[in-house]
Parts: sequence; structure tokens; C-alpha cells
Amino acid sequence: MSGINYVSKETLEQMREELNRLKSSGRAEIARLIAEAREKGDLKENAEYDAAKEAQGHHEAKIANLEDAIVFARIIDSKDIDISKVSILSKVKLTNLANKKILEYQIVSEKEADLKLGKISVTSPIGRGLLGKKIGDVAEVTAPSGVMKFVIDAISI
Repeated sequence: MSGINYVSKETLEQMREELNRLKSSGRAEIARLIAEAREKGDLKENAEYDAAKEAQGHHEAKIANLEDAIVFARIIDSKDIDISKVSILSKVKLTNLANKKILEYQIVSEKEADLKLGKISVTSPIGRGLLGKKIGDVAEVTAPSGVMKFVIDAISI
């Protein structure tokens, strides 16, 4: 991971909890799978062993990525957010000018993004297009489907 990762205090705590879980019970489970596969005989032709070792590699990569994310994490407190313009952790109410649909999003870090909850990443096309805009501004967002235009209706925390 590169660069600073802005997160809420709650998200940083969740990341730390996940890292602890991966390092303890996650590693123990992978070790158990490898041990079971070893018991089944010749390691050269043991697909279960190969799969367990591959799972171990993925698991360790996930741990490394999470450790990097935590190292580069910076906590943002909602009281420090300027709501005169769209920034990370802002809640934005906007209208799609093409279909007049009203949308509400919260701009969050990549780790917190969850479209079902209305949280979009600051690095997503829409997130990038909204950053720095003020109420009444029109944001032009280049998406895979073409250019989309949104008017900023409200900004809150």
C-alpha cells in the first residue's frame, strides 16, 4: 500500500482486531491444514498440501497488507472536518443531472468503502470527482459508462 490512509478511529480499531485474529487463529488454522495434508503422504503429489501452502501464502500477504495499512493510517476526527467543501468523511447529498436521481454518499478511505452502506472510496471516480466541491457546484465524473454530472445539494458530517 502506498501513501497515507485516512480512517476513523473505529475503522483503525477494526483493522487492528482483524490483524490480531489473522495472526493468531488464522495462522493456527493454516498450520492445522498443512499438518493434516502432510499426514497424507508424499508431498510431491499431494494437492491438499499444495493448496494449504498456497492458502498460507495468501494469508501472509493479507497480514502484510493490513500491517502496511495500519502503519500508514491517520485518524480523522469528524470535529476536524470542514463542511464548506467535500472532503474525506463528509456526507454528500447530490443530484444526478442526467436522471434527476438524488444520491447520498459518505466519502471514506478505501478500507471503509461499502457501497451498500452508501460509503464510497475517496479514490473512486465519484469520490475523486466530488473532493473539494462546494454546495451548488457541478461535479463532472468520468466513469466507465461515460461522463456523469452531479450537483452538490448538501454537505454534512
